[in-house]
Amino acid sequence: MTKPSSPWPQDAIPHRRLCLAADMEQYSRLDTRTQSAVQSDLVRLLDEAATLTGLDRATWARQPQGDQEFAVLPEATPEAAVLGPFMHHLTARLGVLNARLAAPRVRLRLAVDTGVVAAAALGHAGPTPVAVARYVNAPQLRAVLASLTSADLAVIVSDRLYQDVVRFGHPDLHPAQYVRAHVRVKEFGGYGWIRVPGHGPDEVRPSVESVSGPLPSPDGVALSRTTPSQYVHQGVAVGGDVSGGLTVGLPMDPPPAGPGHAL
Repeated sequence: MTKPSSPWPQDAIPHRRLCLAADMEQYSRLDTRTQSAVQSDLVRLLDEAATLTGLDRATWARQPQGDQEFAVLPEATPEAAVLGPFMHHLTARLGVLNARLAAPRVRLRLAVDTGVVAAAALGHAGPTPVAVARYVNAPQLRAVLASLTSADLAVIVSDRLYQDVVRFGHPDLHPAQYVRAHVRVKEFGGYGWIRVPGHGPDEVRPSVESVSGPLPSPDGVALSRTTPSQYVHQGVAVGGDVSGGLTVGLPMDPPPAGPGHAL
């Protein structure tokens, strides 16, 4: 009996992966020579932080995008190690880098999510690469880094990672240090959790609320209708952008069935 063939090419079968994007603040204001220098700085920072954490960057599927690197990490990557020790070492290495005299300061926005990813001709496809690209450009994350001028790093993790990993009780993770934000970028909407190493939530929250306003308590009754859910409408990530539509956020009713409504 012949084995049914897969509709996916072998190297493009979707898998669950941890995805990460790191983006440099105010990169476009730099001249060409300095842009080249800080790109090298970013790669070295990520390499050093990964090595100190015990992660092998050679196994990351990396997609450079000028002032940003998007990466898909191997299946076996411990998520708590990325959200805890890796962030700690990245913050420390940024501090060392930015202590140099007469050198451009490197400040990073970093986003992390986990979910379905597939290899594609121009990079990666699936809802998670799209979500990470939107999270790293969240207006709340930009506002936080702009307001906390002494910070070198601002991190946002998806609600999925926060609920499954951050709140799980790992010793290197501190749930109370994160501030929840409802992110809307282009066609994307979803909850994320923002943390700035070296700064408490009371310092982060004003910038978050200046963009999106105060949110209901995560443990309150008001949250019962705002549990994040995920819908993909013909969305495909291509490089750092997306064609199609993606909504990750408030529950949506399906379109009515019947004449004129394709299921």
